[in-house]
Amino acid sequence: MSEAGVDEVCREIRAGDRRAVAKTITLLESSRSDHSARGQRILEALVPHTGGGFRVGVTGPPGVGKSTFIEALGLHVIARGLRVAVLAVDPSSPISGGSILGDKTRMELLSRETAAFIRPSPSGGSLGGVAGRTREAMLVCEAAGFDAVIVETVGVGQSEITVRSMVDFFAVLLQPGAGDGLQGIKRGVLELADALVVNKADGDQTALAERTRMDHAQALTLLRPPSANWTPLVLAVSSLEGRGIDEVWGAVERHRKALEAAGELRERRRSQDLQWLWSLVEEGLLEAF
Repeated sequence: MSEAGVDEVCREIRAGDRRAVAKTITLLESSRSDHSARGQRILEALVPHTGGGFRVGVTGPPGVGKSTFIEALGLHVIARGLRVAVLAVDPSSPISGGSILGDKTRMELLSRETAAFIRPSPSGGSLGGVAGRTREAMLVCEAAGFDAVIVETVGVGQSEITVRSMVDFFAVLLQPGAGDGLQGIKRGVLELADALVVNKADGDQTALAERTRMDHAQALTLLRPPSANWTPLVLAVSSLEGRGIDEVWGAVERHRKALEAAGELRERRRSQDLQWLWSLVEEGLLEAF
C-alpha cells in the first residue's frame, strides 16, 4: 500500500467509517505478513489521534450474561450522545482453531445502532482471554472517534488479568448466588476489579442477587483496592430490564474523573503503552526464533 493509500484509509477512519475500521482490524489480525505490515503502517499513522476514549473491560464466567450486559450498557452510552465500540473476544477451539464469533448476533439491538461498532475476534488461544490484536483494535476505534471502547473477554478465570493491562475500568460480572464472599470468583481477578456487577437481578433472582451483592461487598473490605484513588463498587443490575445500568456507567465516569484528578490515568496509559511495547518485542523474538 502506497503512502497515499495509507493516508486515504486514515482519513476514512478519522471520519468514522466503520467499514474502514473493520478492514484495518482485519489486516492487523491477519496471519499474512504483508497484510499485518499494511495494518501496522495504518496504525502508526493513527496513534497520535488515540487515547481520548473510555477503556472498559468486562469479564465473568460463561453464562453470566456478558453480551446482554454489554448491549444494555452500550445502548445506555449511545442514549447519552456518545459512540461505543465493542471488541468481543470469542473463544477459539484448541483443536480446529475456529471460533463461533456469535457475540454480534447476541447484541442484535446494539448492532443496529449507527453509533455502535461491534467486532467479534477469535482469541486464538491467547492467554488472558483477549485476542492478540485487541490493543491495536482499540486504538483504531479510538482514532475513529468512538467515545467508549468495551472489551468483552472470554471469562476463563485468573488469566483474565491480561485485560487489566489495556483498560482503565475493569468490571467483573457475577451470577446471583455465586458462592459466599471470595468463593464466588478467583481472588486474583477480584483484586483487580474496579466494580463487581451482579447480573440477572430480576424476577425470582432479585433477592438472591442482593444477597450476593452484600456478600461480595463484605469480601472486598478484606482486600486491598487496585487504586488508592478509587474504592471498588459492588452493584446489582438487570441487563434485561436495564435496571442499574446507569449506575454502572456513572461509576465509569466517576472513576475516570478520580484517576484524572490524581494523575493516575496518565500513569496507567503510560504503563499500558509500555506493556504493549514489550508484548510486541516478545512477539518479534518468538517469530525470529
